[in-house]
Amino acid sequence: QVRLVESGGGSVQPGGSQKLSCAVSGIFFSIRAMGWYRQAPGKERELVASITGGGYTNYADSVKGRFIISRDNAKNTVALQMNSLKPEDTAVYYCNVVGVQGTYWGQGTQVAVSS
Repeated sequence: QVRLVESGGGSVQPGGSQKLSCAVSGIFFSIRAMGWYRQAPGKERELVASITGGGYTNYADSVKGRFIISRDNAKNTVALQMNSLKPEDTAVYYCNVVGVQGTYWGQGTQVAVSS
């Protein structure tokens, strides 16, 4: 059974930093890409950042220069370092894995940015 377990969410003040981590287990096939999505109240889920096995990264324009995605292929983990956080970054963040046998999601972790 494929499992994605996120950690690292919580409350933070504007301008602060936070790191999200996602541990993937139960996958015995190739992973094409790993990433993070987010969904704010009343909005659709959107891509935040993604990274391929070869290290190619893609970021939403709203987080470029502030967020950094990284991946450990050997451990099947993906992390999102979030810096200079803004209130508009408040959302539930979801870990995502795209493999040759399907797409998988974590349960989500809440990030709240407020003073």
